Amino acid sequence: MTENPESPDTQWHIFRGNGEPHDGITRLPPPPPWRDFDGGPALDTVPPLGTESLRRLGAHGDHGIAWGPQELELINAALFLRRPLLVTGDPGSGKSTLAHAIAHELGLGRVLQWPIVSRTALRDGLYTYDAIARLQDTQMAELSGEGRKDIGAYLRLGPLGTALLPRARPRVLLVDELDKSDIDLPNDLLNALEEGEFRIPELQRVADRQQEVRVLTDDDEHVPVRDGRVRCRAFPVVVMTSNGERDFPAPLLRRCLHLDLPSPRNDAWGRARLGAMVGAHFGAADAERNDDLVRSFLGSAPGALRAADQLLNAVYLTQQAARQGGGDRQRLAELLMRPLDHGEQGSGRRA
Repeated sequence: MTENPESPDTQWHIFRGNGEPHDGITRLPPPPPWRDFDGGPALDTVPPLGTESLRRLGAHGDHGIAWGPQELELINAALFLRRPLLVTGDPGSGKSTLAHAIAHELGLGRVLQWPIVSRTALRDGLYTYDAIARLQDTQMAELSGEGRKDIGAYLRLGPLGTALLPRARPRVLLVDELDKSDIDLPNDLLNALEEGEFRIPELQRVADRQQEVRVLTDDDEHVPVRDGRVRCRAFPVVVMTSNGERDFPAPLLRRCLHLDLPSPRNDAWGRARLGAMVGAHFGAADAERNDDLVRSFLGSAPGALRAADQLLNAVYLTQQAARQGGGDRQRLAELLMRPLDHGEQGSGRRA
């Protein structure tokens, strides 16, 4: 996607949404005093962008997505204020892709992904401790006369715990489908994000004789933790997604910026967004026919619930059918792009 000239209204933007990597994160001003964290010592390493981001953003072009002006305003407001983004919308509207787009453009490395299910607890995102393995290894060491392993060998930071390490540059944390959690997780998560820190009791109990312990992170690297406490320095870029299956408590909503990403509609922004997405995944080959599929996707059964993945599936399969010299491309496309709500009209219900 070609970058549009910046207007005075967008010159303050750090995230431009054009998919072109840049070092704009260094221009981010200091945080508000109430969101300033002092964790340390600062960690300077930035892991490379993960292959999962390239799969989501596409391997062709510059990975640009046609974000709307209000969407860009809210994304940049969250960056400046060091506040989480709560991103709502229908399935397939691009909620999770936003986290990967931010990490790619701002050079923030691999996205830390925390998928939420009904059994997920806050501790799952912070860290895990294998007490059974430590007990077994201790018993074996006593029998063999060998030395015991360090307690850090049995600890691993989760995605949230890794995001809260004292990084010089923020990490991107994707808390995916928070609306699938049990009733307590949003409030528990709020406390960790508000304080920017958490404690590891297993390490605090040994802090008097071992002040610093090296533990494994979600990036599979070892980092030091002092006095059993992890405290961030650069607050992470937190993207929490929801399909609208439940309401969230008011304290969480007050401390987040809410961004709604509706499914693309048959207008200029909808066509631009889907066209950019298809181009990023398939390049310029067969662009005219792909544009026809985009128009067909947006124009048939207005208001019906459909996901952008259906369009990508239709483009891929019709291209393959054409290369194999068989198959009715239009019929295949219509089959794959049928409404998910079986043709019921509506704007995408959010219970």
